[in-house]
Amino acid sequence: MHPAQPPAFPGFRAVPRTGVIYVMTEAAERGFRYGNPDWANLGQGAPETGDLPGAPPRITNVWLDPASFEYAPVDGLKDLKEAVAALYNHRYRKGRRSQYTADNVCISAGGRAGLTRIAAALGPVHLGHMLPDYTAYEELLGVFRDFVPIPIPLKPEDGFRFSPESLRDRIVSMGLGAVLLSNPCNPTGNVVRGEELHRWVSIARKLNTVLILDEFYAHYVYEGDQADGALGPVSAAAYVEDVDRDPVVIVDGLTKNWRYPGWRLSWTVGPSSVVRGLASAGSFLDGGAPHPLQRAAIPLLEPAVADAEARAIRTTFQAKRDLMVARCRAMGMRINDPPEGAFYLFPSLEGLPGRFREGQGLFEGGLAHKVICVPGAFFDIDPGNRRSAFGSRLSSYVRLSFGPDEATLIRGLDRLAAMIKAGG
Repeated sequence: MHPAQPPAFPGFRAVPRTGVIYVMTEAAERGFRYGNPDWANLGQGAPETGDLPGAPPRITNVWLDPASFEYAPVDGLKDLKEAVAALYNHRYRKGRRSQYTADNVCISAGGRAGLTRIAAALGPVHLGHMLPDYTAYEELLGVFRDFVPIPIPLKPEDGFRFSPESLRDRIVSMGLGAVLLSNPCNPTGNVVRGEELHRWVSIARKLNTVLILDEFYAHYVYEGDQADGALGPVSAAAYVEDVDRDPVVIVDGLTKNWRYPGWRLSWTVGPSSVVRGLASAGSFLDGGAPHPLQRAAIPLLEPAVADAEARAIRTTFQAKRDLMVARCRAMGMRINDPPEGAFYLFPSLEGLPGRFREGQGLFEGGLAHKVICVPGAFFDIDPGNRRSAFGSRLSSYVRLSFGPDEATLIRGLDRLAAMIKAGG
């Protein structure tokens, strides 16, 4: 499922293309280019980046102060680290004795860089990861050899959900030293929140298991979520008791929640001892994030600005979610509940005709009509191809993104509906 080219030179291994990269490469070979209005990219992992009603103005200019020609610290500018910590305290730590500081924040050049630093700093533990989950985890979990990735398959009949009781059971029975997941989840849109998330954090604390949470879709939450019942961003930071002792590590950034994917700027929030280790890892992995963009990002972290962006995202993307759900159900795709978060739909195709019952078939058919989607099997992540002898449980699923603007969304859905109706 992950085609790889032969190594060009002896000594280099063949690195498979992760799901979205494979999909976009196949589309490019058929004429797709970013910005091409002839195509509808329903496979994209980025949100629309233009103006949204009620959102703060987009940053269109970045001032290059001569001081920013120098390297920034590997762990990030102190002013930006303080701004991240202040936002988390504003949103999730009001009235709490333990508060995040700059020492609890590490800045990286994008989400993958942040996750790679975490993987490089992990010790020899069993690391549990969910199936399905973010495709880029596959190589990340396979390239570092100190820890052992342990898959935790979630059941379609349970809506791909995982209870706190199941988490406790897997940690104890498998001896997990760490657990990694995206929340909200890419691709299912499931959200662990409120009392359920509180229990996850409590279990991690009691069993001393590191909970690594990719919260890149925290602004994309469409139902009630926080403990006080208010609608707003979701984060495990709300349930941490001691920011320097609880084994909770959070990754977020500008890519999704602020809709600046091209900036490649992220942060990791966690115990200060973990942050020091991540800075050390970054010194040999990536060297740190661009200095000018770190300086330019600071105003985006102002609570009023960040909260306005979150509200605008929720309004716009919930409407697009509802549109996609209705249209896909009308095509015959099976959707039990609308996604609670993120900007993806992960429907079963078992009710569609012929080859469209498989994600790969829908993907290949879509390319002929200049529509891009991502086969569900790519989210059945398999580090090291340890399960390659078995067919994927997710082959009859597809990920469809409502990240694009509404016009692109409608164009792509119209084409898929016509293709399915015609049978080819």
